[in-house]
Amino acid sequence: MQRIAALVTLLGAMAASAGLPPEDECPTLTNIPGASPAEDATSYRLREGQLLHFADMLLLGSLLPTEVWRNRDAFFHEGMRMELGPCHRRYAQAEWFDEATKRFAGQARIDADGNLSGHVAGLPFPPDSIDPESPDAGVKWAWNLERRYRGAGHVGSFRIVDMPSRMGGVQTYMGTWFLLQTSHRADLAASDYTLPEVADNSEWVAGGLFNEPTPARHLAWRQIRPLDVALHFEQPDDTFVYVPTMRKVRRAASGWVDGLYMPRYRVSGDAGGGPIPLGGSNMMPGGSVNPTAGESIQVTENLRRGFTGLALRPNAYEWRYQGEREVIAPINVTRGGYPQEKERNFGPSGLSIGNDRWDVRHAVILQGSLKERGQEYDLVTLWIDYQTAQPLYIVTRRRMAQQMVEVGILVSRYSGDLSAYPTWPGGAEARVFDPVAAMFYDATEGGSGWRRESFDLESVPPDESELRRFTSPGFLDRGH
Repeated sequence: MQRIAALVTLLGAMAASAGLPPEDECPTLTNIPGASPAEDATSYRLREGQLLHFADMLLLGSLLPTEVWRNRDAFFHEGMRMELGPCHRRYAQAEWFDEATKRFAGQARIDADGNLSGHVAGLPFPPDSIDPESPDAGVKWAWNLERRYRGAGHVGSFRIVDMPSRMGGVQTYMGTWFLLQTSHRADLAASDYTLPEVADNSEWVAGGLFNEPTPARHLAWRQIRPLDVALHFEQPDDTFVYVPTMRKVRRAASGWVDGLYMPRYRVSGDAGGGPIPLGGSNMMPGGSVNPTAGESIQVTENLRRGFTGLALRPNAYEWRYQGEREVIAPINVTRGGYPQEKERNFGPSGLSIGNDRWDVRHAVILQGSLKERGQEYDLVTLWIDYQTAQPLYIVTRRRMAQQMVEVGILVSRYSGDLSAYPTWPGGAEARVFDPVAAMFYDATEGGSGWRRESFDLESVPPDESELRRFTSPGFLDRGH
């Protein structure tokens, strides 16, 4: 009996970790949401290249996260033409990343608190090595997400369109941003997988600069994620903000940030509750001893906008692996957006990416409970692409009554399909997924949301002048 029980357990684990479906095998849909019993019994097979319209969304309910399906009026729209992309395509990643994954397989370790040690380069935990029945399956996938292949990091423009629902109008903000991967770089084997020009023991360096509108112009920031965060999630980042009205650099008021930092650009706009005059605040309009102190604090607080979902601290959560599912997701879109296509239509809500190509993918679903209290949310659900470890969807909630906070769709584009994409030094293809857009529906605001577009991103190593600018301590206040 013990042998039989052991065999049953082994077979169950094998079935749960069967891996990816065959390439080019598109799903056959049954149990269509909202269908009649007669319709429900009829199967429907999808095919690559198929065009789907808003009326066809009923077919796709089983291939979308429940939260996206329930809010489909925000994410999809009449007149859209969704192209069904390849089914379970095996996207090639850079050879050096795959080689590092194989070379260092088995060295990365997770302790009882979810901290990561022993990871050098490549993916920390090859997907076929993760036992879905293991208690640490969730945190291993979370670390794969954070240490996924990003090329050398991302550099490009951004346009953030903020759409409040109750007060104020649509606000548009534009600028440039970067994320420079400084450690665990599989292409830098000769320098111990670390960017030799950077000696600050960092995971990555990120930052940006606002160009428009006028009240936000020249607002700039830089965030450094220390290596020690992998072992101590409580450690804050080194984040500094250039406040234009003060003409000074200030340490960010939000010391602890889970992912990528974004300064509270709405402090001088309308969507955040009205303009805050210099020398005062909404509570103290008459001024203060330091006439810009209140503004300095508020503008340097983190705002959960713009780059949400692109980075995280995996050991800041208690993770639960919730299974795997076949999904459709915009992991490799074909249409452009800002800055090349400034007038692209994102539907009446401004949050629809339905008018593009969506692949059929195999996703891992994780739920994380945040250890750090006092944040805007308590629980996060992530949908991660099994083959590439790219983020597909994110849903956040508060613990109280499981109140949903936000639903996000993360949009990527694969450089290997772009003939004009820059090559790596030496001529190799980058083969990277650039996070070209994000669509977030804010459930707490009764229909509001925000959209980021960054369709000119490139993730090859920056030239020497750019590298100096990104890593120099004084870059924030230069040229202002």
